[in-house]
Amino acid sequence: MATVVIAPDSFKGTCPSERAAAAIARGWRSVRPDDVVTEIPQADGGEGTLACVRRAVPGAELRAVPGGTVTGPAGSPVPGVWLDLGDGTALCELAVVAGLHLMPALDALAATSRGLGEVIAAAIDAGCERLVVAIGGSASTDGGMPVLEALGSRRPPVGGAVVLTDVTAPLLGPSGAAAVFGPQKGASPAQVEALESRLEAVAARLGSDPTAPGAGAAGGVGYALLHWGATLTPGAAAVARITGLAQAGVAADLVITGEGRFDAQSRTGKVAGHALDAFPRVAVIAGEVAADPGCWSVSLTALAGSAEAAMAAPEHWLERAGALAAGQPWAAVRSPGVAP
Repeated sequence: MATVVIAPDSFKGTCPSERAAAAIARGWRSVRPDDVVTEIPQADGGEGTLACVRRAVPGAELRAVPGGTVTGPAGSPVPGVWLDLGDGTALCELAVVAGLHLMPALDALAATSRGLGEVIAAAIDAGCERLVVAIGGSASTDGGMPVLEALGSRRPPVGGAVVLTDVTAPLLGPSGAAAVFGPQKGASPAQVEALESRLEAVAARLGSDPTAPGAGAAGGVGYALLHWGATLTPGAAAVARITGLAQAGVAADLVITGEGRFDAQSRTGKVAGHALDAFPRVAVIAGEVAADPGCWSVSLTALAGSAEAAMAAPEHWLERAGALAAGQPWAAVRSPGVAP
């Protein structure tokens, strides 16, 4: 009998991490029904972080901001919520209130991060002692100035503020927020230049170090919150600690992780990359496997015959992948990032 932990990220746009974990688990159990299988859905500080933590932390409660809404990324109201972990800690997720998926149409120049500042302000005003802010999945590239404007004179709570980032990008330059992530948010080459100029102005105004790893996260929100007094930390590892994966994964015979696309970026702050570095035996299930993870892996696109077929029925193919994983000589599979 083996101990298996199933800990995927969401398969963006097709399947949230909780449903992905459940589907993989069904597939595994169909082949090895006597194994101890634990589902611990994950996130990297981006979309789905709040849901993962809420599922994993007993007693965690969702709180609404006064009035119920905050400023959405396109300027119209969206529901404003944060998670009370029950120990004085508040978790706020940018993607819930200012995520790219909330834009009715991509608008890289106009999208705003203000809603995140409004949610953080509500959590501080409610008396939180510690703050955790997940900032992946943003729609904006505004340097986080609207966040600081919404916070006004508020400072981080007495227990501090930790910002979970899903990238290590600096604020400026060819590997920065505008150049790398602006096009993903709809920016044309000319708009990327305009966004870079905007971020340079923010850096000149605030004066903090724009080269700090993660400063470019969420279009510069990482930079703004660093200036505010928060600490930046890799989101995948932090979520693993909060949800219990860090402990369970080390003790497990096998950790199955996954995401929509496994590629070179997966090793720079994503859930799958963290699992490969942290746990003794890992298997990877991805919508597409575009880089060798160094362990057993399977592509849903390959299983289904096409990306379109895989995306049309993701849970079916995730279940098939889980069954396929269960039939492998997994005891011989070792993560390349962890010594025996």
